[in-house]
Amino acid sequence: MRPFESFLAIEMEEYIQHRVSLGYNGRNQRSLLRPFDRYLKENECCWDSIKPEFFLELRRKLKGESSTINGILSGVRNFFQFLVHMGHYTHNPLRDLPAIKVGQYYPYIFSSEQLEELLLSIKARLPDNLRNDLEFASVYLSIFLMAKCGLRISEPLSILVTHYCQNEGTIYIEKTKFQNDRLIPAPKSVLYEIEKYLSMRNSMNIKDKKPHLLIDQKQRPLSPNHIYTLFHQAAKDIGINETKRKIGNIKFGSPTPHCLRHSFAVNTLIRIKERGESIWDALPILAIYMGHRNICSTTRYLTVVNAEHRQDFFDFLSSNQDIL
Repeated sequence: MRPFESFLAIEMEEYIQHRVSLGYNGRNQRSLLRPFDRYLKENECCWDSIKPEFFLELRRKLKGESSTINGILSGVRNFFQFLVHMGHYTHNPLRDLPAIKVGQYYPYIFSSEQLEELLLSIKARLPDNLRNDLEFASVYLSIFLMAKCGLRISEPLSILVTHYCQNEGTIYIEKTKFQNDRLIPAPKSVLYEIEKYLSMRNSMNIKDKKPHLLIDQKQRPLSPNHIYTLFHQAAKDIGINETKRKIGNIKFGSPTPHCLRHSFAVNTLIRIKERGESIWDALPILAIYMGHRNICSTTRYLTVVNAEHRQDFFDFLSSNQDIL
């Protein structure tokens, strides 16, 4: 792993080790500090350079979305708080640095009908003479799990064969975002697809010491790139070609694999509402099922009632841009 290169490199390594000891993902922590480390090196900074106005200039020069820049600055702020705690620094120079205002974001939401079309489109791409294509079957199952269980893209790729329990109908999701573990009950349709996939896999005599459930043709853990490629092909096949759009300070996202997770949450809330049950009572359970750190992350889905509402809102804003 590439080391830090600025004058704070040693302190950054100490901080990463500290965060990992608390259960945070070391790679994610490094990614937050990397732009700051690069900026320090390129500008030949030293301790005397670290003043409040220095961070205003850093914020101005950082590239990316406002939310990305805020995330980097939050990581740097936590780093300096660590330095204060360890006695390396007297105060946190980012304590009063305000975050960049972030506009509202609406992810693309697939309706239940669109999700079924998407999954059927993927299946249709597999020729009859390639029914034993394990890699394709792995990619299909990963997308199926994301759509039906609301998994993050990294989660199906990390599932081991031993994480699936047929008798209980459960899947164990181990140490993903926020280093959380969770055991989720799988819908019958998911259990059926997993059993069918395992039957194909077992017929090929796959053997390794710690087998991942989803593997490519060379029996290696599946890569996210496989998922992105097939997902976008299938979305195009069913006529979904939306692009990112911004109207005023509101952003509308384009379809991505992660939208399957958003769509699962929204469509689940829709079904609960249609049954006449309380959405508010369901939110804590949905938060646990999806592995959210707190219920606040789950309540955000209430801002997008369904796919049709999102499209109506977009159409309204598009037709009234001149008054926004």
